[in-house]
Amino acid sequence: MAVACALTASLALVALPRTAADEGGASGGSGPGVGRGVQVSADSAETCRDPEASLTPSSVDGPAVTRIKDRGKLVVGVDQSSYKWGFRTPPTVTRLPDGSVKEEPGRLEGFDIDLAKAIAKAILGSEDAVIFRTIPTNQRIAALESGKVDLVVRTMTINCKRIQQVAFSTAYFEAGQQVLAPKASPITGYDASLSGKRVCTAEGSTAYEALEEKSFGAVFKETGDGTKDDPDLLTVPNQLDCLARLQMGEVDAIVTDNALAAGQAAQDPAVELKGSRFTTEYYGVAVKLGNDDLVRRVNQVLVQYRQGPWQAAYAKWLKADLPGIAGPPAPKYK
Repeated sequence: MAVACALTASLALVALPRTAADEGGASGGSGPGVGRGVQVSADSAETCRDPEASLTPSSVDGPAVTRIKDRGKLVVGVDQSSYKWGFRTPPTVTRLPDGSVKEEPGRLEGFDIDLAKAIAKAILGSEDAVIFRTIPTNQRIAALESGKVDLVVRTMTINCKRIQQVAFSTAYFEAGQQVLAPKASPITGYDASLSGKRVCTAEGSTAYEALEEKSFGAVFKETGDGTKDDPDLLTVPNQLDCLARLQMGEVDAIVTDNALAAGQAAQDPAVELKGSRFTTEYYGVAVKLGNDDLVRRVNQVLVQYRQGPWQAAYAKWLKADLPGIAGPPAPKYK
């Protein structure tokens, strides 16, 4: 576990370098003539039935896409600590002939990173025309609302609550909640074996919401959740922090998307997925409400992405740890 723990720390603590372009930020306005709420159905979060239904694809440039083209960069919120999805490789250290040492930061890589680059290439003509901004799980929506990013491509589940806050593309991956625990643990899955066990989740995650609905007696809340006094032990800013807590014996199990849990199990051979997944969830690219032309443009990119690039990215990043997935979810449109 020591090796895995060291890898965890290296992924979790490396800061994302900021550039002059990064400081420029994303425009947060909706633009003239763009109304809010088109993506949101008339139903409330409690009564919505098909949150995965998105706007029909289009390659027509509207106000949001035009702002991105004028800027020359697509600003995307991503993760840098989810192995195989969005993670930073170790820095490269080179000793120069004069004896000095040159260190270059690691690269952001993973399934979500490949998708973000494909969107940038489709809109701006180059996969390098993208600024990545790493954001914690509980800041994904805030980053869009504030205009800090144009898109969030960060294993973000589409659901009825969230479509009241942000707009989503069509689904690009199917996942589900599952339990991750040490192989030697008596925990058998999302069941009564969690009773009295300390369970870690990411703040603002659907895993936390699932435990709120049915916890089987697990201990998953702590005083100060979501405030400055949050001790970040059972609820943490980033999912990888849960693996570090598990490795240090501070929690007994993790509940997270099986897609993320598989990556964590690949990092640490002492842990494994327990039981079966107990929800069905879909990841989508998140966009600020009102930027409907950008939603449609992303959906147009996904039409092409599903025809081959998706399968290549799956084979490269996920197939070894999540085998048996035939392809992406079929898109649903309003």
